[in-house]
Amino acid sequence: MQAQAITHARVMRVAVPIVLANVTVPLLGAVDTAVVGQMGLPAPIGAVGIGAIILASLYWMFGFLRMGTTGLTSQALGAGNAAEVTAILLRALLIGAAAGLFFILAQWPLFAAALWLSPGSVEVETLAKAYLHIRIWGAPATIALYAVTGWLIATERTRAVLILQIWINGVNIGLDLWFVLGLGWGVEGVAIATLIAEWSGLAFGLWLCRSAFGVALAEGLARLRDAAALRTMAVVNGDIMIRSILLQISFTSFLFLGAGLGDVTLAANQVLMQFLTIAAFFLDGFAFAAEALVGQAVGARSVQSARRASLLATQWAVGAVLGLSLVYLLAGPMLIDIMTTAPNVRLEAREYLPWLVAAPLIGVWAWMLDGIFIGATLTREMRQTMLISVAVYGVALLVFLPIFGNHGLWAALMVLNITRGITMGRKWRLVEEKAAGLPIRG
Repeated sequence: MQAQAITHARVMRVAVPIVLANVTVPLLGAVDTAVVGQMGLPAPIGAVGIGAIILASLYWMFGFLRMGTTGLTSQALGAGNAAEVTAILLRALLIGAAAGLFFILAQWPLFAAALWLSPGSVEVETLAKAYLHIRIWGAPATIALYAVTGWLIATERTRAVLILQIWINGVNIGLDLWFVLGLGWGVEGVAIATLIAEWSGLAFGLWLCRSAFGVALAEGLARLRDAAALRTMAVVNGDIMIRSILLQISFTSFLFLGAGLGDVTLAANQVLMQFLTIAAFFLDGFAFAAEALVGQAVGARSVQSARRASLLATQWAVGAVLGLSLVYLLAGPMLIDIMTTAPNVRLEAREYLPWLVAAPLIGVWAWMLDGIFIGATLTREMRQTMLISVAVYGVALLVFLPIFGNHGLWAALMVLNITRGITMGRKWRLVEEKAAGLPIRG
């Protein structure tokens, strides 16, 4: 198999569609809210919001399927192993189907527990149950789409990911408008629209992956139960899941501890975190490019390609966050004013604006190393470094929060990302060892 050169243009071909796909994500939630908002009642808005959060939290547990599929597929692709490229997708789709079936069977106790933790009025809870019990039938499709997305990223077909995202959101929005505003189906209409969008998205996604079901399909099916490959997949996905849970706990603790500092501080932090989400949109594109290109380099046993892919993707990521941080520095007060009209929240957010300016510059290294390590499937090292980083973050919270309040909270978040970057950076040599085909010494 002739290896492609790692170029700036190639990195951008992978990264830019992911950035654009990410931009479409908040649109769907906004349209769902706006459509049910036309009903003129608060309960439907709350029901759709609570229901969507509950399902997102459940499905998020299988987000590892996207990353694990990308890392393993890109390595198989780099090694020229077409049968394994197909087998990885098939295994991931089966995991998605099994997970979705589990959620369907366990929906009653799961939703009862979730609504108990997030209590609302009787009307909101009734509507949320109706929404959840419809949407849960899309669980196999939604989780399987993680596998489809990961596989498409690994094969550098991120324009297909963008088209797929536009399709799902477009179908969902169009049906939202028809079912709710046209037919008057209310909250159930929103749920049915999403359900149809999820299953049509999976069908379209499988069509986009049709190359996996060609000449290599028979051999891929034969390799489906390969014991060594199954063990590798289990280990990789398990490590990523633990790492992701630890990271989610860290960010959730940031929000919860901010809530303990008062409503105004909580609101200010929420405003600033929206701009951090925008930075994440950009960084995702370059991190995903690193996953695909580094993974292929590891599969091809090319240390030089692994180095170059890591360097070029990181260069573009650093350039992006430099631009974003400059925008936040110069236009931050104006952006804050757009987000909120509350004078006290505006003043509070301005006080902590310097942390927002610094956050992308500090976080870019950890973000990109995550992508590089996923591509190299150094997931055990990701898990280990995250454990260390979260422990250091906890100490930073204990030291800084009582003394500096919300400034201490932001400082601890910066410590988390600095520690992640340093601990993974110290293990960079393992990427080259993996690319050289050497045993990993830890």
